[in-house]
Amino acid sequence: MAKERIWVFLRIFLGFIFLWAFLDKLFGLGFSTARDKSWLIGASPTSGFLQNAVHGPFASVFQSLSGSAFIDWLFMLGLLLLGIALIFGVALRLAGYSGSLLMILMWLSLLPPENNPIIDDHIIYSLVLIGIATVKPYWGFGLGKLWYNSNFIKKNKFLE
Repeated sequence: MAKERIWVFLRIFLGFIFLWAFLDKLFGLGFSTARDKSWLIGASPTSGFLQNAVHGPFASVFQSLSGSAFIDWLFMLGLLLLGIALIFGVALRLAGYSGSLLMILMWLSLLPPENNPIIDDHIIYSLVLIGIATVKPYWGFGLGKLWYNSNFIKKNKFLE
């Protein structure tokens, strides 16, 4: 039972990390996004990172995506949906694998990582997300039992 609770806590806490990133970029809450850089006032939520932070062998690829409205919407919807799915325990396979892809792409944009030649927090998050996708810790807090027992989800396995 303790192992199950750990997965549930990891799921919920990681969900809050993604949801908070979305809210901070949307409203410019002043934590990692200044008020004058909020998405609501028209700033690109990805341009600061893509223009200034990326480095390494793939930097030009990621920098070319900077300022794209499609990339901004994709990133922000990804953060929001990942946060909601993880917090409420729904669509965990889809959230886990897509979130892991997001983390791997962010890791690739920062090669080599600053504090370790290979591993950084993006890899750790990616591994936890893959664990969530395979374990599907939907019990406990959330709507997971309703989600996974619904006929619609049973018919559409890709939404698990």
